[in-house]
Amino acid sequence: YGVYVYPNSFFRYEGEWKGGRKHGDTFSGQFVLGEPQGYGVMEYKAGGCYEGEVSHGMREGHGFLVDRDGQVYQGSFHDNKRHGPGQMLFKNGDKYDGDWVRDQRQGHGVLRCADGSTYEGQWHSDVFSGLGSMAHCSGVTYYGLWINGHPAEQATRIAILGPEVMEVAQGSPFSVNVQLLQDHGEIAKSESGRVLQISAGVRYVQLSAYSEVSFFKVDRDNQETLIQTPFGFECIPYPVSSPAAGVPGPRAAKRGTEADVPLPRRDLELDLDALCGQEGTPGGLLGSSFF
Repeated sequence: YGVYVYPNSFFRYEGEWKGGRKHGDTFSGQFVLGEPQGYGVMEYKAGGCYEGEVSHGMREGHGFLVDRDGQVYQGSFHDNKRHGPGQMLFKNGDKYDGDWVRDQRQGHGVLRCADGSTYEGQWHSDVFSGLGSMAHCSGVTYYGLWINGHPAEQATRIAILGPEVMEVAQGSPFSVNVQLLQDHGEIAKSESGRVLQISAGVRYVQLSAYSEVSFFKVDRDNQETLIQTPFGFECIPYPVSSPAAGVPGPRAAKRGTEADVPLPRRDLELDLDALCGQEGTPGGLLGSSFF
């Protein structure tokens, strides 16, 4: 490390040397009293480069930075850090457009993730913090308060309201009402867009060998796998509609059809992680419903 003062004393180099030559970050552009000042291009020995305004050899003002990982930032700088309005393209494909404070996202900004999710709102210390809205790629949306990157009213359970047992007739409509609840039982009002899958089935009862009672005949060569329900008994998958051209039969119904089914009122709480968005979940789901 050393300092070289040119004969005219207006220019100087301060930095690393190797083999008698200047070795380290290189800069081409304007100089004032021997220091990079004004506009120029700087290449870093660790990788990456900067083009834009500089002051006393540091990034200051507006510029374009490519770091050693290939991430790109274009916007304002102060004291060598991203500071003020700017846009950033991250190596994972995410894009951010908004405010920065000393190299961290802070203030208002929009994040467009590579998976299609979008967040717009307040930031603090590089995470969601304050009021903001998230449109997740799964279809779930949330608008409200965020604390340290997490929703303040995050739903963790679904409460299905109404009778425990519902009697429905083939071809007749029915409705189901649900609520999204937080851990402490309060309703999460800021979230929408979750999908429920609802399945229908006939309760399977093992009759005695000598019994003469028979409501339907089971084809044992092609018998469906029994579904375990949350109520402690098994059921045989049952189609919502009779098989016909273009209409799913029992096997297709077991996988789930795309039909809007509003949500029965009953006091059953389900774990969202174990239920929502999973096709073929035991005890649940034929068709789908948005709420």
